[in-house]
Amino acid sequence: MGNSYKIVILLLFVDCVYVISNINSELTQIWGPGLEPEKIVMPARYFFIKLGKSENNNSNSTQNKTLHVVIEGGTNSQKPCRIWTNVLNRKNGSYIVRYKLYETCSNIKISIKYRGNHLAKSPYIINKQILSDDCDCPTHKIEEVLNLWDCGPVPELLKSRLAEFGQINWDERRKHVIKKFDQPHSVSLCHYVIKNNKIYRRCYGKYVGFNMFVDNILLSLTRKSILPDMEFFSNLGDWPLSTFNLKEKYPVFSWCGSTDSYDIIMPTYDITESTLENMGRVTLDILSVQGNTDGRWENRIPKLFWRGRDSNKYRLELIKMARKYPDFFNTSLTNFFFYKDEEAIYGPKSEHVSFFKFFDYKYQLAIDGTVAPYRMPYLLAGGSLVFKPESKYFEYFYMDLQPNIHYIPIKNDITDLLDKIKWAIENDSRAKEIARRSQEFANENLLPKNIFCYHLHIFNEFSKIITSKIEILEGMEMISQKKIEECICNLQKDEL
Repeated sequence: MGNSYKIVILLLFVDCVYVISNINSELTQIWGPGLEPEKIVMPARYFFIKLGKSENNNSNSTQNKTLHVVIEGGTNSQKPCRIWTNVLNRKNGSYIVRYKLYETCSNIKISIKYRGNHLAKSPYIINKQILSDDCDCPTHKIEEVLNLWDCGPVPELLKSRLAEFGQINWDERRKHVIKKFDQPHSVSLCHYVIKNNKIYRRCYGKYVGFNMFVDNILLSLTRKSILPDMEFFSNLGDWPLSTFNLKEKYPVFSWCGSTDSYDIIMPTYDITESTLENMGRVTLDILSVQGNTDGRWENRIPKLFWRGRDSNKYRLELIKMARKYPDFFNTSLTNFFFYKDEEAIYGPKSEHVSFFKFFDYKYQLAIDGTVAPYRMPYLLAGGSLVFKPESKYFEYFYMDLQPNIHYIPIKNDITDLLDKIKWAIENDSRAKEIARRSQEFANENLLPKNIFCYHLHIFNEFSKIITSKIEILEGMEMISQKKIEECICNLQKDEL
């Protein structure tokens, strides 16, 4: 491999519960963007392993087996490349491997062995420059990155939302947006301009701390791609702003949509932050939730588990129902804010429970808080059966979910929840299959690569409908990169 060095992160992963006596290398599947790290730059790269069973498995074997994952590489200065690797056991014969580069590597070798033998096409050797996520190397235009990352077609929801606005002349519309939403005590809004791949903004409102989430995804994208010049407004609150009852349609980006608004929907700040901080300071993400649960459906408790605050009156009804039918529920409120005067009735508050422990139970509830439940992606990924009340609020991916395929729909007032849980208990195999498909949906649509791709699509498509000249406006401040590694950017473009 030339100047490569073995990293001292050899992962000896022993699964003492899930036992397979023989693995067929040719039937083993290994896939994911982490196998093309020279093309797809993310804070944490990742790929999947699904072990293939041999037909001559000896079912009487109880010997524990080992899966070895070794990632080794070198730098241009002929030193070992610093890499942190993490293997997540999904306990169903499959694994997630993710790894984080702390510097740019000149080459990488990924070896995956079972009982000393390479699996599938291992070792995977990349004799090209592999950038760390801290490299400020926007060498490709946005449409080139969309193709390079294989981001797929423009999402239908995005197309339909943008179609509501036709062409946008900000010289005419800008003042209307600011006049309407410059309401410091009720609305928080940031006005952004991207010019020559630099970020500028001015915020309106009393509480604008959430601008860091928009800043961070823009900073990440401008390190990876040359974004088109554009101007847009981003809502920092939960509720959609451009509602049907207003006289005008306002082209505002929001994290949550509704059936009675025109807002252009982005992935929520929660899932975006978990993407940017994967293997960083955020511990809950779509990948980790799959590797930190028991995994097996059969071992999960056949009850509905829920924890949350009192941000919806039907959450109080849930507590009443759970107390009446304790054999079917394990639910409690963790905080009182909206209904403080009723804490004596619906309390006491429960202690914090790790989100990973939610999936000790077969059934989960994605009930609205003030808007859509932003935990929905993680509930889908956790492998339990999700019950979802009807709601006017939605995240950017909800319209791709199919009722009774990916989740169980229930009435908005949850009056049919108990009957639906009883159905799931009586139809356990069907419930298990829906839970499997929900996790499959999460892995096909909600992983970090998907989150980056959706943002790229948003900014690419939105820039196309702007007709006004893009200028840095008075009162805007430039948002600078926080941490930049010195990288040889042109080398990466030449190699690709």
